[in-house]
Amino acid sequence: MNILVLNMGMKSIRSIIFDENGKKLSSASRTLTSAIDDIRVEQYPGEWWDKAIEVMRSSFQDAKIRSVDYITATTSASCLVCMDEEGNPLGNAIMVSDKRAMEEASEIRGSVFTEDIEKDTGLPVSVSLMLPKILWVKRHEWDVFKKTRFFLSPNDYLLYHLSGTVATDELNAVKFHYSFSTSSYPSRLLEELGIPEDKLPPVMKTGECMGTIMPDVAGQIGCNNTARIVVTSYDAICSFIGSGVSGEGEASDVSGTVTVFRMLSKKNELLPSDRIYSIPFYQGGFNIIGGSNNLGGGLIEWVKQCYYSKEEYPYEVMEKEAEESDIGARGIVFLPYLLGERAPIWNDNARGTFFGLERMHTRKDMTRAVFEAAAFIDRTMMEAIGETTADVTSVRLSGGLARVNLISQIKADVTGKEVIVLSEFETTASGAVMMVLNGQEGMAFSDLSKKFSKSRMTIHPDMDNHEKYNIVYQLFKETYKSLIPMFDRRIELLEAVRSFRETQIENL
Repeated sequence: MNILVLNMGMKSIRSIIFDENGKKLSSASRTLTSAIDDIRVEQYPGEWWDKAIEVMRSSFQDAKIRSVDYITATTSASCLVCMDEEGNPLGNAIMVSDKRAMEEASEIRGSVFTEDIEKDTGLPVSVSLMLPKILWVKRHEWDVFKKTRFFLSPNDYLLYHLSGTVATDELNAVKFHYSFSTSSYPSRLLEELGIPEDKLPPVMKTGECMGTIMPDVAGQIGCNNTARIVVTSYDAICSFIGSGVSGEGEASDVSGTVTVFRMLSKKNELLPSDRIYSIPFYQGGFNIIGGSNNLGGGLIEWVKQCYYSKEEYPYEVMEKEAEESDIGARGIVFLPYLLGERAPIWNDNARGTFFGLERMHTRKDMTRAVFEAAAFIDRTMMEAIGETTADVTSVRLSGGLARVNLISQIKADVTGKEVIVLSEFETTASGAVMMVLNGQEGMAFSDLSKKFSKSRMTIHPDMDNHEKYNIVYQLFKETYKSLIPMFDRRIELLEAVRSFRETQIENL
């Protein structure tokens, strides 16, 4: 039995074929481009689909097979695609870290219906979610709003083009403030905002089959036309499942372009938090607590572009030089908020900052400070999770950033927790496969994790270093807190002195 997963992050789209025992048969990828300025982050859905066809065709050729049993897709969540009646995208997608809908988010927070909706869904209204983005489109791109047949996530868009069916999964639907308890979208709020509910996608459970692959798509990629298209969920959820967490307090850190930090809890009574999400995953019988930030591994890509672009082996040099610095980066603190920040601080105006630079510092120290900031991200997530009365006991690492051993050790030292580095870095794709096999073949997640979630090594924290990092982490938090008013002031000044925004086209 073979399963193909389309896995699309902010940086690239990949097609990976697994068998039911977790063996990877082939993999192919293509990079994606983004249009970025200080507020907007956009990608073009047409590019997603064109490159999806390329990578699927390539993965079939590399695997030397022409048949799979199941196909699914998992992508970033909370990215808005406006699709017309014919299935065409009406312009660029508004990506999750886009901040243009701040006014709309503020207005929705002020609605009389919002408090009950937030309490029911456990999801505070923020600019990163779907309804503020849709309201922004309605107000600023009325022609697009009128022509839109469905507002979709990237998951939904790719699955539609694979199956010809419009649907989303329950967990992606929550980004529209869909309610688990009532199995419905927030009708009264949508009516108040003037957003027709029938423009939102029908909701299916994770692991359900949407139908078989479209014959023309099967022909383009060299696949059997009996392959079944299955709904899974967005990348953060899939990567959590793929990390193989199974016990109370086990957490996963999946650091690709962003860092996804979530913990498993079977507790029924958890305190609410406005800093992180607590999502019931009924198929697994547990709660998923945590959130995603705006940049994790993307921080290291930024450092490479800025300081190591001429190095033949940039990542090896970065790791060696960071190791030659010291705990606390010889007095430098780095705030990693290059695109603002989502969980757990939810500050769209925050920006990256090197604090404490002196004449003696070199790129070694600055790189070390960025490495340490990647670990502080985990610690801030752990503290927010602790506010719900749930405690992290260990952390399972995967994603591209887990390939850097020094960062893994720093994360263990900063958090004071045992860190388990997984041998399979593609936990998002493997988690999607696990959800397919659970939903379609009835296989238990506990059994699947033994096949798909094997560890490469276990890193124990150096508790002497942990004590030192307690001090550095305190400075990290105080630096951010002190700069909050200056972040806001910066936005005001930029609006006053700049008559246009420069848009960059780049790979994240």
